[in-house]
Amino acid sequence: MPLLATLNVSQLLVSVTVFAIVVHVFLIAAAYLIYLERKISAYIQDRIGPNRVGFDFGLPILAPLKGMWGLGQSLADGMKFLLKEDYAPDHVDKWLFTIAPMAIVIPALIGFAVIPWGGTWDMPEFELPLLGTVGGVPVEVSGAPINIGVVYLLAVAALGVYGVTLGGWASNSKYSFLGGLRATAQMLSYEIPLGTSLLCVLLLVGSLLPTDIIQHQVNGGWLIIVQPIAAVVFFISILAEANRAPFDNAEAEQELVGGYHTEYSSMRFALFFLAEYCHMLTSCAFFTLLFLGGYHLPGIPGLQPEDTMWWAPLAKFTVYFGKVLILVNFMIVLRWTLPRLRYDQVMMMGWQAIIPLSILLLVVTAVMVYFRLDSWGPMLAVNLALFAAVMGIQPWLPKYNPNKRLKLYGSRFNPTDDELVFTAPMNPAAREDRPVQGSMPA
Repeated sequence: MPLLATLNVSQLLVSVTVFAIVVHVFLIAAAYLIYLERKISAYIQDRIGPNRVGFDFGLPILAPLKGMWGLGQSLADGMKFLLKEDYAPDHVDKWLFTIAPMAIVIPALIGFAVIPWGGTWDMPEFELPLLGTVGGVPVEVSGAPINIGVVYLLAVAALGVYGVTLGGWASNSKYSFLGGLRATAQMLSYEIPLGTSLLCVLLLVGSLLPTDIIQHQVNGGWLIIVQPIAAVVFFISILAEANRAPFDNAEAEQELVGGYHTEYSSMRFALFFLAEYCHMLTSCAFFTLLFLGGYHLPGIPGLQPEDTMWWAPLAKFTVYFGKVLILVNFMIVLRWTLPRLRYDQVMMMGWQAIIPLSILLLVVTAVMVYFRLDSWGPMLAVNLALFAAVMGIQPWLPKYNPNKRLKLYGSRFNPTDDELVFTAPMNPAAREDRPVQGSMPA
C-alpha cells in the first residue's frame, strides 16, 4: 500500500477511535462536574451537598456500595430525567422546540475534535481485514487534525447560541424569549474580544495548526506568561459564551424564572445542562491549547512534542485533561464567589472595556511582531505597560451610573434649609455593639 494511503487509513482509524473515546469521556465528565459543582457550592455555603446516593440500587448484595460520598447522585439524576414526563406547553412551535436542545448539544460534542490530546504517535504496523497493512507511520492523536483547527473551533462554538435562541423563541414564553435575546446580544458582544485575543496568539505563532501552537509554547514559553492580558480577555469571553456566572443573564432565575429553558422538562431540559458543561470542557480545552501549553509540562519526559512512544499519548492526554479539569473547577468557584452582573453592566463591560482593550492589545502585538520583538521578555513588558496605562487612564474616563439617586426635596437625604435631620438612631443602646452583655454603663 502506498505511504500516503497508509497514512490516511491509519490517521482515520486513530481519529475515529479518539473521537469515540473523548465523546464518552466528556459525557461522563459532564455528569460528574454537575456533582462536583454541587459539592463545591455546598462547601462554600457551609453545607454538605450530595452524600447519600451510592450504587447499591437498594439491593442487599450491593450494600458495600451504599453511600459512596454521593457519587451515585449523577446516575440518579440521569435516570430521573429519562423517566420524567416530557411535557410541551400549548402554542409552542413543536418542531423548533424539539430541535433547540439538539442544536445546542451537537456543537458542544463536536468542538473538541481538533484538540491535539495526545500529540504525535508512532503507530506500529499491523494487518486488518479488508484494509490490509496499516500503521508504521506517525499519526496525530486527535479527532480531526485539520490545518484550520482554530477556525473550526471558533465556528462550532458560535453555533451554540442558535440552540439558546431557538429554545427561547419557540417556547412561546416572554421569560424564555428575553433569555434568548440576552444570549444572542451577549454572544455578539463577546465574540469580538474572543476573536481578537485569539488573533494575538496567532500573530505570535504564525500558524492555525494546534500542534504548531503547542510547539511554539514549548520553544518560547507558555503564552499565559507572554500574553497575560489576552489570556484574561479570552477567559472572560469564554465565560460569557458559555453563559456562566457572572454572565448567566440568559437564565437569571431572579428575573426570568429559568431563562431560555423555562418551558423544558425531562431529557430535553437535561440536554441544555449537558451542553453547558460540555461547552465548559471544550472552551477550557481551547484555553489550555492557546495559553497553557496543551499537554506540555517543562522538563518531564513523555510530555514533549518529540515523544512518540506508545505510552506518551496516554500521559499527554492525562496532563491535558487534568489542566482542563482545573480550569473547569476555577469556573465553578467563580460562579459561587462572584455576584451576577446586571444585563446592562454586561453589555457596558463588553463594549466599553473588553472590546477596546482587546483591539488595543491586537494593535500592540502586531507592532511588536513587525519589529521582531515577539520573545517572551518584550511581550511581557509591553503587556505590563499596557495594563499600567489602562489603570492610569481608567479614573479619568466618564462614569455611567444608572442608579443615580434622584433628589427628593424634603427627604432626609435632601432636607429643606430650615430642617435639622438626624439619620442615626437617637437611643444610645441602638448604637452599642453589645448592649445586652453590659458594654453600656449601668
